[in-house]
Amino acid sequence: MKKMTKVRITDTTLRDAHQSLWATRMRTDDILKIASEIDEAGYYSLECWGGATFDVCMRFLREDPWERLRFIKKACPKTPLQMLLRGQNVLGYKHYPDDVVDRFVALACENGMDIFRVFDALNDPRNLETAVRSVKKYGGHAQGTISYTTSPVHTVKAYVKLARELRSMGVDSICIKDMAGILTPGAARELVSALVKAMPDMPIQVHSHMTSGMAAAMYMAAVESGAGCVDCAISTMSSFSSQPPVESVAAILSSEGYDTGLDMSRLQKINAYFKELKKKRQPASSAKVEPVDAGVLVHAIPGGMISNLRSQLAQQDALDRLDEVLEELPKTRADLGYPPLVTPTSQIVGVQSVLNVLSGKRYSMVTDETKRYAAGYYGRTPAPIEPSLRKKLAGSLKPIDCRPADLLAPGLVKAASEIPPYTLKSEEDILSYVLFPEVALGYFKWRKEGGPIPADAEETAASAAPAASAPKGAAASAPDAKGPAVRGTPVVAPLNGTFYRSDAPGKPEMAADGASVKTGDSVCVVEAMKLFNPIKSPAQGRITFVAAHGKSVVKGEVVAFVE
Repeated sequence: MKKMTKVRITDTTLRDAHQSLWATRMRTDDILKIASEIDEAGYYSLECWGGATFDVCMRFLREDPWERLRFIKKACPKTPLQMLLRGQNVLGYKHYPDDVVDRFVALACENGMDIFRVFDALNDPRNLETAVRSVKKYGGHAQGTISYTTSPVHTVKAYVKLARELRSMGVDSICIKDMAGILTPGAARELVSALVKAMPDMPIQVHSHMTSGMAAAMYMAAVESGAGCVDCAISTMSSFSSQPPVESVAAILSSEGYDTGLDMSRLQKINAYFKELKKKRQPASSAKVEPVDAGVLVHAIPGGMISNLRSQLAQQDALDRLDEVLEELPKTRADLGYPPLVTPTSQIVGVQSVLNVLSGKRYSMVTDETKRYAAGYYGRTPAPIEPSLRKKLAGSLKPIDCRPADLLAPGLVKAASEIPPYTLKSEEDILSYVLFPEVALGYFKWRKEGGPIPADAEETAASAAPAASAPKGAAASAPDAKGPAVRGTPVVAPLNGTFYRSDAPGKPEMAADGASVKTGDSVCVVEAMKLFNPIKSPAQGRITFVAAHGKSVVKGEVVAFVE
């Protein structure tokens, strides 16, 4: 009897699958009720942390992400735990100092993480070095990642070059991360074969989404070419913008002479659990999604971003303009040098595309993140940005060519000094604050004072958005703190979101109340779609604010007046 070739399967149900389908609203209790069964299923690893789970745990679910990791590790002692780490971005949307990256990895290892899939949105090796070095230092498995996309500059030769650079850093394996589901079987065969030829002893894993409907067929081509592991999700949590179904992929592989080592009867029990949970956790908007989006072959939006993009447009009361945004997105991506669309570049390109559509004029509104991206503060763009456009986007920011993190001062000590001591319970809290300051402080306050726990997916999703029913311009004649009505040129919120007087937590106000401002000065921001959107003064004069720092506002609402 012919011996079957072993192919491993990583289960993504506990992270990417529900991030792509449920906007990351699965709770720790949901996971723990089935964790022991998943641990016995025979998976290579369980992707259960990282990505958006960290942010959402605190922001919407009112849970401690570190505690979630510890609980899962205790419940799953047999199967290695895996996380998605955004290189120098860690789990946030900007670069963090090396001491933050190093200490985060150390604490993740201490709390139970085994495998770190380390990627950079621009495939800039300089942004991966510190994270990979730290993972190796603290005993983790470092999986170097190729963020796959297509463009005139993304070739097999370029990907092999990146893989060799990752090997020189000391990674233990390589992952091809096809976040948009656009890797065809033919392209997978070509790329995997080239990687195996260049590095015969390097394990190759493939990650994809079923957005375009091709991923299962692509997995087969990749395995036949030498890939030894693929990512899947339990069938109820699979397909659409999630991963291929584990049961189906296992059957396909078995029919072709490959052994996954999975317990199929246990998988049936696991699937039955998630089938019931789906009734409670799946957002209503997800039920309206088409099972296959062939348009992804054009716009290349990754699975996790699709559900977020719909949610973001809904928050702006502009879901009907989705088609316009999808048409704009490839143009914006080309303008910005063809970055792979994965966090944070997917957010940067996606939100900028939304602004280009909603504002009516391309790049009339530019997020702070787009400015920093254009100036090089996220790393080297795959293709150069056209010089005049780069200058327009970067504005007053001085362009850089060095590794962005080289410009950052150590951040842990400073962060620890900013947090009220009575809110801290552990060193992990300091890392949570460094990555998501406003979100973490809100969670710490809730944890200390107690409060209601959101009841279900719909409630937690709704809590993210300001009240869309508030009339536009409702504050046009609102009294200020001193009592009398304020008159002058109104400064209005360009988007639904959260109003802030500073452009980052802990930084000084962009314009003091009563200060003199000039036309075009950035005077405040609205945080929307996880990015900070600066608001410019429409006139010259003295500014008076009527919106409170940290207050939810709707598009068109007056936040200040210039007299």
